[in-house]
Amino acid sequence: MQKSFLTRGRLAAVGVASAAIVAAGAVAAGASDRHRATDVAATATSITSEPWGSANGQSVNLYTLKNSHGMTVTITNYGGIVQSIDVPDRNGKVANVALGFSTLAGYLQNNSTSPGASGTTYFGAIIGRYANRIANGQFTLNGVTYHLPQNNGTNTLHGGPNAWNTKVWAATPSNNAQGAHLTLTYTDPAGTNGFPGTVHATVEYTLTQDNALRITYSATTDAPTVINLTNHSYFNLAGEGSGGVQGQTMMINANSYTPVNANLIPTGVLAPVAGTAFDFRTPKPIGQDINNGDTQLVLAHGFDHNWVLNRTGTGLSLAARAADPVSGRVLTTWTTEPGVQFYTGNFLQGDLVGTSGKTYRQTDGFTLETQHFPDSPNQPSFPSTVLNPGTPFHSETVYQFSVAGSGGDSSNTHSGDRHSGKRH
Repeated sequence: MQKSFLTRGRLAAVGVASAAIVAAGAVAAGASDRHRATDVAATATSITSEPWGSANGQSVNLYTLKNSHGMTVTITNYGGIVQSIDVPDRNGKVANVALGFSTLAGYLQNNSTSPGASGTTYFGAIIGRYANRIANGQFTLNGVTYHLPQNNGTNTLHGGPNAWNTKVWAATPSNNAQGAHLTLTYTDPAGTNGFPGTVHATVEYTLTQDNALRITYSATTDAPTVINLTNHSYFNLAGEGSGGVQGQTMMINANSYTPVNANLIPTGVLAPVAGTAFDFRTPKPIGQDINNGDTQLVLAHGFDHNWVLNRTGTGLSLAARAADPVSGRVLTTWTTEPGVQFYTGNFLQGDLVGTSGKTYRQTDGFTLETQHFPDSPNQPSFPSTVLNPGTPFHSETVYQFSVAGSGGDSSNTHSGDRHSGKRH
């Protein structure tokens, strides 16, 4: 049984109605036209929910967010997982471009102690309390050393075992002039996986009328701690289950990256990408240099590195742009974060069956995990990930979908001025 959360905004919402609504002629000078514009804003997007099983003794729902431009996103409050993203290609053909499982059971199994040969993949999940790796499962903060479980060799990866990707989040759906909206909240008690401080976290997903999935992260703590949040969606712009992404192009707006050691921990160096396989400053096929024998690619079995973004100001800046030349789908990523982890699904082993019924193998998807740098708590030269009481954490990332013309023009992709945000 589905529940609908189509709600009408009030007259005051007209001032923030989307440009698409304005273009449709929904806003006019008269009061009746303004009321009609509010109705259009409320009905252009929608969000519904349905029961999706249970986890940790709690009920789990699947939420479906839709707009009127052919985009649909499904999100579950188990782990805040983005389960699917359906978007049209240049011919209007809709396909799911996010890797994932068709049932909750698939995620529960993959997060268990027996996840299979591919290991825990974190498909589409909210990652916290600390995204990416912390070396040797420990860090020192204000003179106190905290010890964390090591779930990735000697590292703590993505917050450790049974982290935020496995929790059932409280969910509040809504719909307004900005789009279909899902607010998720979770409280992480002090001491969980060794991290200090009780953290109250809020993650907000918004599907807009211009085919953007906006993710806003907020958090507070009652004691000094560290925090690094991201979303772990795997994308394949040709369609989930369609094969490898080597022929899809990638641009990453970064002049440098953080090389890693044998444990995939940054060495502390910010290395120039120029003249290396890591130079994505102009678009090139993902597979162009992935097999060139670079030591860094051998260590990670492909790309699994943090790029140091070329940021402008404190708001949203362009991070990356990916494109599929066959379908014309384009994904542009904007973020307030200083880095992005580009990962090419290096450890997918063909043992996981996705939503299409196809198995996932190496390079069948890529991630663009916006973030602070890996192992920042142990590397003082990196941007700080310390969160103190009274200073809220805020971060925003936008995944914008569009299509390129038959000539490969991606001019439909929006500029950074269309989005705003800040990180405190």
